[in-house]
Amino acid sequence: MAQRNENTDVQQPQRDSISVCGVEYHFNADTGVSNISFAVPAGSIFGLVGPSGSGKTTTVRLLAGVYKADKGLLVVLGQAPHRFSTHTREQIGYMQQQFVLYPNLTVQENLSFVASLYGMSYFGRGKRMKEILSFVDLYAVRHRLARQLSGGMQRRLQLACSLVHNPVLLFADEPTAGIDPVLRGKFWEYFRTLRGEGRTLFITTQYISEVAYCDLVGVMREGKLIHVDSPEGLRRKALGGEIVRIIIDEEHISDGMYLLRRQQIVQRVRPALEEPGLLLVHVEDAGAAIPQLVGILSSHPAIEIRQIEEYQPPFDDIFITLMERASQGK
Repeated sequence: MAQRNENTDVQQPQRDSISVCGVEYHFNADTGVSNISFAVPAGSIFGLVGPSGSGKTTTVRLLAGVYKADKGLLVVLGQAPHRFSTHTREQIGYMQQQFVLYPNLTVQENLSFVASLYGMSYFGRGKRMKEILSFVDLYAVRHRLARQLSGGMQRRLQLACSLVHNPVLLFADEPTAGIDPVLRGKFWEYFRTLRGEGRTLFITTQYISEVAYCDLVGVMREGKLIHVDSPEGLRRKALGGEIVRIIIDEEHISDGMYLLRRQQIVQRVRPALEEPGLLLVHVEDAGAAIPQLVGILSSHPAIEIRQIEEYQPPFDDIFITLMERASQGK
């Protein structure tokens, strides 16, 4: 039986909100998704990342019941998507990539129309509409026509429409595409707030840096899900561990590399050409390794450690590494 959050009146399904096992769907021999398997815990943010055409939107449409899988098992909120009951559909919000609302209706009229589709009564929906328009910062322009909104405002209106019926699960297909970095940050503030209320979010994106905001991340390439892990887990998979960033005197860089390469805790050490005296040291556990690395380098009378810290490469670099390995069959 579902549990109800007393603060937000959001139903909380137990276990996973989404479970996918061996799912395939093909438009033809070359396009579609193949052998997709993953699970999304209730009350989490799952980010699906990959280049254009990798199968992200197809996956969302399978989960939302728009497409029926050719093979495999999908369970969303306890039901097969293509057999959703009316009650289950009412617990799901879906924000599409394209603007699909009515340009000649006002913000408030669009939201009211969508609320009516979910069976919300005319007199009972007013309070909820005010809440959700305030949430996405559109209440002040509620009487403006949708076609008069900026692109960013239209995206926020779409988000409001996908949330007006208070769903427990939100699908958002590239919600931050084509909007400026400041507004992208605002969207992720919305998403984290929703997760804090106990909702589950399934979000696709082409912006690799956004995976840092997710609890779990799926990486897609050519219709296949090549990795599912936490952001930190993906980083470790790409790097084979963690990296320590060390700056020493440039004239002793060779001595430092010689000392470090002899140590069992060091997997790899390389100089960074962009900064003289900088060494990037690959280890299993940066936190445990740093005190040992300090001791090793300090044993040399001429080496002065100017800086030592854990280094986390940007997720763009992590993503490129994972894609390259996938193309090589690794």
